[in-house]
Amino acid sequence: MTTDPKTRRIRQLNDTFRKTFQGGKVYITKGIATLPKDLRPQMLMAVRTFTAFTEDNDPYGEHDFGAITLGGFKVFWKIDTYAPDMMHGSDDPADPAKTVRVLTIMLAEEY
Repeated sequence: MTTDPKTRRIRQLNDTFRKTFQGGKVYITKGIATLPKDLRPQMLMAVRTFTAFTEDNDPYGEHDFGAITLGGFKVFWKIDTYAPDMMHGSDDPADPAKTVRVLTIMLAEEY
């Protein structure tokens, strides 16, 4: 894991957002919306509690992507960072005043 202060700050902000769903926008795709209703709360909890970060799925150490399997469905989640106007990427994802975090939860086949 990187010791770069900016990367550590981005990771902390991403983890807090993912665990609480506060401090950004959370979207689910059409595929997730069509999952059996009893799987949705379990899937959301699996995203919130995800800890299986590796060099393969988190090469930059920002904790902005994960993959889970639940009920036979492969699910990806991804955090993107946008400028407050939501028109382009954030100039500084380590600064919450300059960043809107967007968490998208999707079926792997929708990626």
